Order: sequence, then structure tokens, then C-alpha cells
Amino acid sequence: MGRLTRYLAAKLGRMAFIMALVCTLAFTLVSMAPLDPVSAYLGYDRMQISPAQEKRIIQRWGLDRPPAERFARWTVNLASGNMGTSVIYNEPVVQVIAKRFSASLILMALAWTFSGILGFFMGIAAGAFPGSLLDRAIRLYAYTLASAPTFWIAMILLIVLSVNLGWFPVCCAGPLGMPPESVSFLERLHHLMLPAFTLSVIGIAQIALHTREKMVEVFHSDFALYAKALGESRLGITFFHGLRHTLLPALTLQFAGFGELFGGAVLAEQVFSYPGLGQATVEAGVRGDVPLLLGIVLFSSLFVISGNMMADLLYLAVDPRIRAREGE
Repeated sequence: MGRLTRYLAAKLGRMAFIMALVCTLAFTLVSMAPLDPVSAYLGYDRMQISPAQEKRIIQRWGLDRPPAERFARWTVNLASGNMGTSVIYNEPVVQVIAKRFSASLILMALAWTFSGILGFFMGIAAGAFPGSLLDRAIRLYAYTLASAPTFWIAMILLIVLSVNLGWFPVCCAGPLGMPPESVSFLERLHHLMLPAFTLSVIGIAQIALHTREKMVEVFHSDFALYAKALGESRLGITFFHGLRHTLLPALTLQFAGFGELFGGAVLAEQVFSYPGLGQATVEAGVRGDVPLLLGIVLFSSLFVISGNMMADLLYLAVDPRIRAREGE
């Protein structure tokens, strides 16, 4: 077995172990939570059904069985790809997650790309000229947004850019009253831009601050001082040395930020009424849709773990020193 194969096997084994822990913990917490799936399914109609009908519903969903037995049945179904049926959507959980995530994926991909690129180059600019007006402006921007709640930024942008200026739609993924299949690409993009911009301006802060600190360390390193003694300009040191030494930490931070990206998408989609997976998460929690809530928890955990694993694999592909260390 080759070195890369052993490394991938170890990573996949660790991922499987973490997912098993997530399944156990998520099911335990949901079982202990004051959620009543029967009330969520029936709503106000629960007052109109007989106790016998209510008992049949409980037996059909297996809620009359002990938690250990319900967990065993749930894991067996989960292993076969069956996450159950959503109560509020009356569809298989897998289908609900697939449809909602396809909408959220475009939003998160745009925000992730823009925040990574802009944050990286803003950090490079600030670190290359520490103490300058540009550096102070970038740090002020980053520190302000890093401490600001996502929903607050989203509401401010919604009020200013949508309500007051009218540049962007107020909500939804398309014009109100128009069927989804009739919405054009440009209309979808127009409704998508403000939520994506909200996530981008927040995600820039962490990348910019981290890259700035790494850039400052580069200029204080021995090789940068040697290059400067040979007559290399500050811009030359930045492009020939700084970019190479700050790229890997920025990529690691960017991929490790999948969890924050997903959490920010939940809040942004709720503010802008964007029909993505984040909004479905809030609805599942508020309305007690236990199968959908468990499915989203598992999917989001897999999403975050995959981001961390991609960061590790990217390190192996880019940095030969790490490949040598892993081989040893």
C-alpha cells in the first residue's frame, strides 16, 4: 500500500469515526429535546383526531419504542441511504436536502470565492505596508466586520441597498408569484447577489487579518532581509516571496471556514428569505421536523469535514515538505 493510499485511508477512517460520533450525539440531543413530531405533523388538527388515531400515528413512526431501538433502526436505514421522510415537506429527506442545497451551493460558492480572493489580496496589501493608511483602513474594516453578527450586517445591507436604493430585490430567489421554472438566469443572479455579497464581506475579515500577520512575518524573516540587502524592492519581496509563503495558510483557513460559511448562510437566507438549505434548517428546528433536522445535521457535518480534508490534500499537493513528512 502506497503512502498516499495509507494517508487517504487514515483520513477516511477518521472521517467515519467523527460521523459516527455526530450521529450518536445528534440523535441523543434530538431525543432529549422537547420536540413533538406528532404535533408538528398534525398542527391544530391534533385536537380533532381520536386517541386511537394518534396512537396509530405514533406506532407508525416508531415513537412508542425505546430510544435505543429507534436509534438502531435509524442507523440501519441511514446506512442504506434512507434518512426518513420530512414532516413539513412530505418528501424524503434526501430529496429535500438535495433541492435546497443546490440553491445554497451557488450562494456559498460565490461568497466563498469572493471572500477568499479579496481577503487574501487585502491581507497581502496590508502586510506589505504595515502602519500605512491602507493597512489601518483594511484592519479597521476587518476588525469591525469580524465582530459584527451576520444577521445584523444582512439587515443593514437589506435596508440600504434594497429598501432605500432599490438596487436589489428584497427577498426570494426569483420574482414573487413567478414559477421557479420560469425564472431566467439573470433574474436568479439578481436575487442572489445581495445574499452572496453579505456573506463575502463578512468572510473577508478573517482571511485578510490572518494573511496580513503572515505577510508581516515574511518581511521580518532572514530570506526577506537578505533579498532586501541585495536591492530587492518591497513589491518584489511581496510577489516573489510573500505570495508563496502566505498562500498555504490562507488556503487552509479558507477550507476550514466551511462551518462558518454554512452558519452564515443559515442566517443570511433567513434574512433574505432565500429558499436554501439554511432556511430549511430553521424551519425544521422551529416546526419540530426531526427527520429533516437530523439529516441536515449529518449533511452539514459531512460538508465541514470534507472542507478540512480538502485543505489537507491541497497541502500535500502544493508543499513537498509535508509530503515528505507524511511519508516518514
